[in-house]
Order: sequence, then C-alpha cells, then structure tokens
Amino acid sequence: MSSTKSAPPAAQQREVFSNRSVFILAAMGSAVGLGNIWRFPYVAYENGGGAFMVPYLIALLSAGLPLLMLDYAVGHRYRASAPLSYRRLHPKAEFLGWWQLCICFVIAAYYAVIIAWAGSYTIFSVTQAWGDDPEGFFMGQYLQVADEVGPALDFVPQVLIGLAIVWLALLVVMALGVQKGIGRFNVIFIPLLLVMFAAMVIMALTLDGAAAGLDALFTPDWSALGNSAVWMAAYGQIFFSLSVGFGIMVTYASYLKRRSDLTSTALVVGFANSSFEILAGIGVFAALGFMATASGVGVSEVVSGGIGLAFIAFPTIVSQAPFGGLLGVLFFGALTFAGFTSLISIVEVIIAGVQDKLGLNRIAGTVAVIVPLAAASLLLFPTTTGLNLLDITDAFVNNFGIVAASLVAVILLSSGLSALPGLRDHLNAVSAFKVGRTWMIFIGGVAVVVLGYTIIGQLTTVLTEGYGDFPGWYVATFGWGMAISLVVISLILARVPWSQRSRGAQPSPSLPVLDPGVDQKYLTTGSLATITSSAVRNGTPWNDDAAATTPEPWATQPAEATASDTTNTGEEATR
Repeated sequence: MSSTKSAPPAAQQREVFSNRSVFILAAMGSAVGLGNIWRFPYVAYENGGGAFMVPYLIALLSAGLPLLMLDYAVGHRYRASAPLSYRRLHPKAEFLGWWQLCICFVIAAYYAVIIAWAGSYTIFSVTQAWGDDPEGFFMGQYLQVADEVGPALDFVPQVLIGLAIVWLALLVVMALGVQKGIGRFNVIFIPLLLVMFAAMVIMALTLDGAAAGLDALFTPDWSALGNSAVWMAAYGQIFFSLSVGFGIMVTYASYLKRRSDLTSTALVVGFANSSFEILAGIGVFAALGFMATASGVGVSEVVSGGIGLAFIAFPTIVSQAPFGGLLGVLFFGALTFAGFTSLISIVEVIIAGVQDKLGLNRIAGTVAVIVPLAAASLLLFPTTTGLNLLDITDAFVNNFGIVAASLVAVILLSSGLSALPGLRDHLNAVSAFKVGRTWMIFIGGVAVVVLGYTIIGQLTTVLTEGYGDFPGWYVATFGWGMAISLVVISLILARVPWSQRSRGAQPSPSLPVLDPGVDQKYLTTGSLATITSSAVRNGTPWNDDAAATTPEPWATQPAEATASDTTNTGEEATR
C-alpha cells in the first residue's frame, strides 16, 4: 500500500558493549563513586555501627537490586536513551527520561569540580602542600572561599585549570564511543582503582590505632534498629550508591547485546558495590583510628564525612602517617578515578539522549553536550563562591530531583501504566535468575513507601528549618528554583516532536505498554510508527524469549503500524 509519508531514515547500528564483563565493569564504575568512599563510612558509624549492616543488607535486597533490575529492563527492552526508552514504553512516560537527563546535567556540572579537587590533592600529597593546617589550606589557599554567599565571577586559577583538564579528558573518552571509550576506560581503570584502594586499606590497617577505628565502626548498637531514621539512612545509602533512578543504568543497559543475563548482572554489580563500600569503611576508619590515637582523643572526635573527611581529615592523616605521601596518592588517586568513572556514566545519559533526539553521530553528540556543559561548570564552580553553590545544588538535586523522579517513575510504572508484568517477563526471558511477584511488590510497594517517606521527611525539614545557614532568597533561587525548573524543562522537552532524522522515528524493538481502550489515539493517528514496530499489547503475551534472539538492526521491521496490527503476537518479532 502506497503512502505519501516519507519513510523514517534507515537505522544506524547502535553501539554495544563487546561483552557482559565490560558492561559489569562500566556499571561498577558508575556505582563506585565519591559517595562510596566518603559517605558510607560516616553513615554506617552514625547509624548503629555494625548493627547498620542489617538494614543495609535488607535495603539492598528489597529496594536496591529490584530498582537496578527495573532500570536494566527498561533500557534493555527498548534499547535507547532514557527519554526514548520511556517514550517507547509509553508516550506519556517520556518526560521521566528528560527529567533524569536534566538531573544528570546539573550533577555533572558540579561533580566534575570535586574530581578536579581530588586530582590536585593527589599531586599535593607528594609534598604535603597543605602544611600544618589542612582546613585553612583547603578553604583559604586552595578554594579561596569568599565570605559572601551569592554567586560571583572571581575565579580561582588552580581550580579552574584542574576543572578544564577534567572536561578535556572527558571529551576525549566520550568521543571514542561506548566500547572504545567508556568500555575500554573502565576495563583499565576499575581494576586499577580496586588495586590502589586495596593497597591504601592495607597501609591504613598497619597504622597505630587502626583497631580502635575499626572497633568504632563495627561495634554494633542494636538499639539503633528500632529507630526508623536508621532504616531510612540504609535505604538512602543503597539508593544513591547504586546509580538507580536517574537514567544511567537505563542507558547502559541499552548497550547490552540482546541475549544478556540482566538479573545475574544486577546481583554482581549490587554486591560488588556494597563490598567496595565496606572496604572503604575499613580503610577510612582504620586511618581515623590512627588520627585519633596520634591526637590523643577518641575516634568520635575526629569522625567526619563528605568533603570534610576527604579534604581536611585525610590530609591530616597523611601528614602524620609513615609513608604518608604514598598513602595520600593512593587515597586521592582512587577518589579521582572513582569520581571520573561515575562522571562518564552521568554524562553518557545526556549524550545518548541528545543523539537520539537530534539524530547525531557520536562525535557530534559528544561535542554538542560537553561544550555547553563544561562552559556552565567552568563559569559557576571554580570561583570563590563555588563551594556554596555546590553545597545547595547537590542537596536539592539529590533530595528533590533524583528521589522525586524515582518516586514518580515507580508509581507510574507500577500503578499508572501497569508496566511491571511486561518488564518482569523481559527480565525472565533473558536471565538465569528469575523474578516474580516478590520483585513487583518490592518495586510497587517497598520502593514507593521508602522514597515517599524520604522525600516527605526532607521536604518537611527544609520547609521548617531552611537549609544550612543560607539566606532564604539563595535557597529559593538555587535550591527550589533549580529543582522545579528541572521538572518544567522535562515536560517541555517531552512535548517537542521527534523529527524524521531522530531515532524516535525508527521502529522500536519491543512492544509499548498501551491499552487499546484508553490509548486509541496512538493506534489510529499513525504516530504509533514512532513507538512500536509491529504490535501493541492487547492481552496476548509477547514472546520476549523469541524476540531476544532477533538480530539487529531492527530497522528491517515495518516502519508503520496501525490498529490492525494489534492482533499480532510475538511470533512476528522473530521474522
């Protein structure tokens, strides 16, 4: 039958990871980041010590791994960036992908500057450039933090240069592509990161007072298990450390080959990430035990987390420890590599989305993303007021960006669109470890409750107490204003039509979740051609197992679909 419509462009072969091992290393590179090293030890210590491992493990099994598998299922089934994967799942879900992409843009802008700090401190460790006052050096001489709160354009040269180097290195890696760039970098540097960090931990364990630090970390306070805040801390740590909920694992899973064991891979990545966090806890608290012993105080008096741990407490340890220079190089070098591999995954979400939307090749898409992103980062964060902006941006994009987007996503997928059965079937079709009703309960029940409780708690705290010592106008502008603008921008982007040159004009490899009664407009207007290749879910199960063996490219499938196609079953996907 002839048609006056122009046919969509032929599909380009989508990049893929060469094998499952490369994907696992890349996923570990994303999950193992700054938070594993400087956040987990402090959170565990403050929330029951050894007893924290109980809610931590339960959180991993009941929320972390299920959500990780959910991201894998969406990305692998629809084989596209986060915006296009969600669009292919259902047109009304597209805004979720853009929301996640916008969140990644904000995170990447400030995350890069922390990597620049870590890289500088790797060099500083050789000569212990901070002298006898690590805090004064970091806040004064290095960052040159100003007294005023508002943003200023007083650039700090050493931070600016380091940040520029980070963005230049990232541009090179990302331009090389999925396998030659992302995959190869992680294959080399994740094992190197593990070796460096293990060496640092071994050195820390030999220091005087290391046992006192480990006692402080692992001595259980069983009464903490009755505190709901401890459980929320455990779920929060798992949630943020696994890179779930903001498009990274959706994007990475889309680069897996059709026949890939998703659930087993999720188990490997999840437990590997937690193992690294525990290793980080051992190394950090062994070093803090030494610091406390050398200072003649209790471990509780030297414990800190986040930036304070990394750039103030640890330089103090380096100055006091035997072979301190080597210890510092190992710690800050590991921090640099962990941050950079995470930054790669964050920026890949943006590049993949822009490539799909505009139909750009790899190099053009990389330049189109990194140039403006680097410009924003270089303009805002290597300044005398950059630390304040980083602080408030990080807090709001995490608590009211990632958490909010994830909550909306699990509610929409579990209740609004009833997408979980189809995604469960896809996981089971390609995986050795099967999931069932329990997995769906964890997603639609446990995850919703935990995320909802978390965002309500954070919302209540900020509204009643404000955020830190920042003035109200600053919080309203760079906190709430930023968080709300991400939602608005994502809704606008979801309304922008997909052009004929975009990947959205090409047929989807998998069926969307459409109801023939509710979603008639997608079946009768012809726009379904940009969503599905041959059929729409109509109560007949799709043969995901057979479809998993369908060779790429998928552009060989029909480009148009109509309401009559709804009678087709999964057999057509095997042609």
